[in-house]
Amino acid sequence: MGFRSSLAAALMVVVLFSAACSATAQVDHIGGVVGTSGLAMDFYKDSCPQAEDIIKEQVRLLYKRHKNTAFSWLRNLFHDCAVQSCDASLLLDSTRRDLSEKETDRSFGLRNFRYLDDIKEAVERECPGVVSCSDILVLSSRDAIVSLGGPYIPLKTGRRDGRRSRAAVVEQYLPDHNESMSVVLDRFGAMGINTPGVVALLGAHSVGRTHCVKLVHRLYPEVDPALNPDHVEHMLYKCPDAIPDPKAVQYVRNDRGTPMILDNNYYRNILDNKGLLIVDHALANDKRTKPYVKKMARSQDYFFREFAKAITKLSENNPLTGDDGEIRKHCSVANKNH
Repeated sequence: MGFRSSLAAALMVVVLFSAACSATAQVDHIGGVVGTSGLAMDFYKDSCPQAEDIIKEQVRLLYKRHKNTAFSWLRNLFHDCAVQSCDASLLLDSTRRDLSEKETDRSFGLRNFRYLDDIKEAVERECPGVVSCSDILVLSSRDAIVSLGGPYIPLKTGRRDGRRSRAAVVEQYLPDHNESMSVVLDRFGAMGINTPGVVALLGAHSVGRTHCVKLVHRLYPEVDPALNPDHVEHMLYKCPDAIPDPKAVQYVRNDRGTPMILDNNYYRNILDNKGLLIVDHALANDKRTKPYVKKMARSQDYFFREFAKAITKLSENNPLTGDDGEIRKHCSVANKNH
């Protein structure tokens, strides 16, 4: 082969290699190579190198003062990222044009948003206008998982914030606690989360509490025969009214044994018919999910591995990156309305 032919062949290899790379990666604003999602590990290493440490320290301080914040941050990740995009639309307040996602029926019980504002303010003092509320939401969830005894999950950043609430479509994306297992699997499957991932994500029910308004239909007018009789007495004690006041603080701990620890005790409970919600019972009995429930009940390491993979998938669901969206000054208000 002559020199010109060799040179042409070499150039062709370079062109083909470059094309292949561009199909799987893009360059972000600080020069790092990122995946097709536009996210990257340590996205703020140049623009705000202290960002992740600040968020971690704020989560630690807030958890020390208010233990329940960790449950809220974990639930925020699901309620924000599962609804079309991981873009912090959940955090927006209602406007004259748009109802807030926070005020929909499906968001009943969500709280502690003011503490995310505290984290945002701490980050803004270090790096004004750099770190998105959506990344703060995701990283606070990651650090909350650690506070609850769960695994540390390395998560990418680089998300930007949406400008409008997605309240109008919440029902289309968030499965309810009374949905069939087929619906639950389909909703998560649309985000690329497989069956063991769904089983692992529902393991978040290992911590926190369930309000009586969500479970009284299993107690009144008749007790659901699927419930473990030994658990029913406690549920009736905690939820004595067939029509509880939704504003009252009436609830049952999801896991009476280790209520503040994210662990695999949840799976042992639901196999023993001590799950509070219909979805918990279905998870332990559906032929598609029961094998994974049994495996996670036996092995916390397996639960944590699948949980970490599912959380990663959830956190990377259709993010806004690059020039899309904005970096909000305040997490509850789009910049145009501030």
